[in-house]
Amino acid sequence: MKVEIFSDIACPWCFIGKRRFEQALDLFPGKDEVEVVFRPYQLVPDAPEQASPHRAWLAERYGPQSVAMDARVAELGKAEGIDYDFDTALHVNTFLAHRLLHLAETEYGARTQVELKESLLTAHFSDGVDVGDREQLTRIAVAAGLDRDRVAGYLAGDEGTAEVRAQLAEARALGVTAVPTFVFEGRWAVQGGQEASTFLRVLEQVAAETAETAEHHGQGEQHGQDRPTGSAGFDGACADGVCAV
Repeated sequence: MKVEIFSDIACPWCFIGKRRFEQALDLFPGKDEVEVVFRPYQLVPDAPEQASPHRAWLAERYGPQSVAMDARVAELGKAEGIDYDFDTALHVNTFLAHRLLHLAETEYGARTQVELKESLLTAHFSDGVDVGDREQLTRIAVAAGLDRDRVAGYLAGDEGTAEVRAQLAEARALGVTAVPTFVFEGRWAVQGGQEASTFLRVLEQVAAETAETAEHHGQGEQHGQDRPTGSAGFDGACADGVCAV
């Protein structure tokens, strides 16, 4: 089974969703046969390359309610072992980080990409690291097992740029408007940082449906390929389980 997770490094619910999904995966009997790949999504594609305080940016965008938004997410994060520090977090463009995740997947494999994703989320939300800075990204990548010279050269050029842009366009074509969005086998989509029990149920249902489809194919029946379900409309904020544009 392949699970593609459309996600942004700057999305707090993406961090919670990742942890909850991993809890579900640990309980899923077919865990070893599940490939998890992160796909890029940018909540603020026009965010500046120069980092600025997260608090100031969020207050400008959402007003007084931004403090309560952060507080609620931070409280929920504690239950998942996440230490959000929004006072030191930085608002910055995440495109470079997505390029780095693409490199990790294509040259080091999905497992390394997942490890790098965790490191980037922790750096951004817990450690106050500028994830738009090439030197910081190189340091994080090396710690995750990537080659320093390869990463430095990659980030200095434009490798992966076209591929990441194509994946961002794919997300739009699939109807992804909020993250995290989990796409199972390219057919079923679940949106939001759902509870681990929900993810486990989905994994079991997809496994059963996939097995049934394979059996029908073996009997000569033809089934059309479904597209992932579209995302519901949201009001441009980080609400229950998702961050939306």
